Amino acid sequence: MIFRTWQNGLPTEVEVCPVELPGRGTRLTERPFTHLPYLIEALIDALLPLLDQPFAFFGHSLGALISFELARQLRRQHDVHPIRVIVSGAGAPHVRHRKRHTQTLPDEEFLAELRSLNGTPEEVLKHHELMQIMLPFLRADFALYETYSYAAEPPLNCPITAFGGLQDQEARHDDLAAWRDQTRGSFSMRMFPGDHFFLNTSHSLLLPALSQELL
Repeated sequence: MIFRTWQNGLPTEVEVCPVELPGRGTRLTERPFTHLPYLIEALIDALLPLLDQPFAFFGHSLGALISFELARQLRRQHDVHPIRVIVSGAGAPHVRHRKRHTQTLPDEEFLAELRSLNGTPEEVLKHHELMQIMLPFLRADFALYETYSYAAEPPLNCPITAFGGLQDQEARHDDLAAWRDQTRGSFSMRMFPGDHFFLNTSHSLLLPALSQELL
């Protein structure tokens, strides 16, 4: 949902194609993925028909990991490459060092973890009935991340851009800078005011930077 308005802030040459994963939005009744390889295969089936013109991937947090592995799988299976991968709010996969088991925490501890990330409004966290609906796909997201195992491969040929929040304790400067090792192309990094969800609070700064990278 967060990406639906981005079209208004990007150049007309860029078409924004948000991806809605199972378990949320209009797909709320579908079972969410809990293991990344299965999700990547499903994404390739859905996206490959659209990749007949230049395309880029943008992913924030877990979405950055999904974008990266999606680009690697497209290379392996179809020799198809994005013009750029833009990762946001996520450290490079080969240097992940804060392994947790958030997905299995009791509800109260799990909600406390969500609260610490500062990405879910407090009124939502306190809405018991709504959280009972949201908890399964939120736990599934943590499972995707926490069961992920990085496998070394040659770097991508396309450029990588990394965006980060200056106050983000989940993806710090050095974690973001390590994405440089994952590309044979150019690498750039930009930091914005805000914490892990700086893409909400620094929206007016992020979209012009994104436009510049794409153009």
